[in-house]
This record gives sequence, C-alpha cells and structure tokens, in this order.
Amino acid sequence: MKNYSKQREAIMEVLRSTTTHPTAQWIYEEVRKQLPKISLGTVYRNLSALSAEGDILNISVGDGFEHFDGDNSPHLHLHCRCCGKIVDANLSKHTPRNIALKNGFTPETELYVITGVCKNCQACND
Repeated sequence: MKNYSKQREAIMEVLRSTTTHPTAQWIYEEVRKQLPKISLGTVYRNLSALSAEGDILNISVGDGFEHFDGDNSPHLHLHCRCCGKIVDANLSKHTPRNIALKNGFTPETELYVITGVCKNCQACND
C-alpha cells in the first residue's frame, strides 16, 4: 500500500476480514461503522487506487457489480451464476502465469474466474 491514509487502512481491514468478495457498497457500509464521515466516493477512489497498485483484486463476474478481494495472491475464483456466490480455490503449479513465464511472457495481472453452478444450486436444480 503506497499511500497510507486512515480511510485506506480501514478499507483494507474490511477487505481482509471477509472472504465474500464484497461490492463497493458493502465495503462502504462496513467502513462507515469505523469512520462515519467517510463518503462513498472516497471508498470508490481508494478501491480504484488499491486495485491499480495491486494491493487488492477487482473482480467482474457479469452481475453488474465490481467485487473486491483483499487477497491479492494468485488464486482461482469460482462464481455461481445462480446464487451469485464467489469462492476462492487454490491453483495448481500449472497456472496460466507459469505457462506464460515458460513462454517468455511476463504477466502483470492475474485474475482467474470460472463461472458455473455451485453444489448447493445443483442440488436445487435436480
């Protein structure tokens, strides 16, 4: 985190405290519990900066919202198109990043999203 601020630190704390891949609105509501005077615009600006700096991941799954992940390590996101849940999964050593590196390509961003139907929604569809 290059530019420290009380607001940015509070946003990072909220993101690191959840694995739900929240939207900016949810993050805003949680941060307001600590910093009641923070604006939604400030949250959006900080999320944008943190994402651009690589401190957080910005995930788009086609539901009209940006979702955010405080874990910026390489990992997979599984998105259920029925219930909207996004969960993390580990990657094997044969990641697209490793394939890129073996082919002389230096990746700058890694974001892996697989969309499908989760176990719970599959059970409901049977």
